Amino acid sequence: MAQTLSTLGRRTPTILTVPGLGGSGPAHWQTLWEQGRTDTIRADLGSLSAPRRNAWVTRLDQSIRTARAPVILAAHSLGCLAVAWWAALAGQTWGWPVAGALLVAPPDVDRHDVREELRDFGPSPRLLLPFPSILVASTDDPYACIQRSFDMARDWGSHFVDAGPLGHLNAASGLGWWSEGQALLDRVVGVAADPVAHAGGPADVMAALAAGERQPRRH
Repeated sequence: MAQTLSTLGRRTPTILTVPGLGGSGPAHWQTLWEQGRTDTIRADLGSLSAPRRNAWVTRLDQSIRTARAPVILAAHSLGCLAVAWWAALAGQTWGWPVAGALLVAPPDVDRHDVREELRDFGPSPRLLLPFPSILVASTDDPYACIQRSFDMARDWGSHFVDAGPLGHLNAASGLGWWSEGQALLDRVVGVAADPVAHAGGPADVMAALAAGERQPRRH
């Protein structure tokens, strides 16, 4: 039986942010969440300007193992690829210690003109993540077209949310606290805690995530 927040006494999850290339500055939603929420901390990935896949995955694993479980990941950009690679290599059982993830604007590391700093994370893993997840993408993200973002969501078994034309969904997008992202994060936490959603495995989890759909604000 899958362990969930419900079966484990509704423990308050740790929200672990996973930054992308260069980290998240003071106006980035990840930083604002870390400052405004008592349950949120940042994963220490080491070098953020010269990322290496194996080093990031190792550091992410350390952050997950030392955080108070259950863990909900809130990843942005290249951090999403670190999460996918961690899932591919860590061998976690369904839903524990990572109980869910919000994956925001993963870059397309398989494109022929991918930035040199991102090449070590390709090819993108193509496997179902062992936890409920929502992938949020923008229609005008310079690092991944919307179809490629949809394909990554399909590969990872993530519920897909089209956020509209919001660039790379970072500080430059003017998201601020990003209340829509908070609502999506809350949806992941809710589904992770619902034993009914887990009863039939990943298919039921996907249905539960979709059932909670609330269209993000269009711009």
